[in-house]
Amino acid sequence: MDEISLKALAKINLGLDVVRRREDGYHEVRMIMQTIHLYDRLDIAKCPEPGIHITSNLSFLPVNENNLIYKAGKMLMDEFGIDSGVMVKLNKRIPVAAGMAGGSTDAAAMLYGMNELFELKLKRSDLMERGVKIGADVPYCILRGTALAEGIGEKLTALSPMVKCPVLIAKPQISVSTKFVYENLKLDENTLHPDIDRLIRDIENKDLQAIAGHMGNVLESVTIPNYPIIAEIKELMRKSGAVNAMMSGSGPTVFGLFADDETAQRAYEDMQRSGLAKQVYLTSIYNNRRE
Repeated sequence: MDEISLKALAKINLGLDVVRRREDGYHEVRMIMQTIHLYDRLDIAKCPEPGIHITSNLSFLPVNENNLIYKAGKMLMDEFGIDSGVMVKLNKRIPVAAGMAGGSTDAAAMLYGMNELFELKLKRSDLMERGVKIGADVPYCILRGTALAEGIGEKLTALSPMVKCPVLIAKPQISVSTKFVYENLKLDENTLHPDIDRLIRDIENKDLQAIAGHMGNVLESVTIPNYPIIAEIKELMRKSGAVNAMMSGSGPTVFGLFADDETAQRAYEDMQRSGLAKQVYLTSIYNNRRE
């Protein structure tokens, strides 16, 4: 095999709770991660010129060691003494800096692709162990599907597959600093924590209405007061028929879950007309995992 084409899938958080701030400055979390059908495409090919050569459809993305694709490729090249060069063509569709693990899923795809191209014979668990050195979300992006993430996000437990349904994605034309959100998060007796265990039971029961009712993201308490457009997008999705809408990760992307395709399509058109979001996608829940 000299080349491989891969889909790097985005994620949303059906539930995101921050348990405590650790002494090392990191935050301990409990999150329910879910893969969706929105994806970047990576075309990876061997080339005679040594090194990692990345091109992208977005001119502002770094194509050097500051790109997680590059870091993932270099890690395996160094470990396995790979002399051959690699060309990566990245077609980026997942919104950037949007709380959807766009960079992490690209790195996960690179690890998977290098393993296949160079026949490294690494198991999925081996790739996940290496992935955490690149970023806390990378192991999940290798696992995919529905999973509970704990610790700083690196401790993963596969869950029952989420019920399949349409998902509307809307990202406003703002950027949100994850560092800012976590630094300004206040955890006290007034903090409203989502019931992650209840949400897990709802997912096991395949009960979309219950899942929608128990979704929660503790980071909204910081992001929405600073960026009220997120609340406007959530409200429009609900008015347009979403069973619920919520911010993914630290934002600013909002996702809405829908009970049927027809309502979701109308909501997509409503969101496009509103001008609230710069990027709008209609996609769906994805449950297949890589073996």
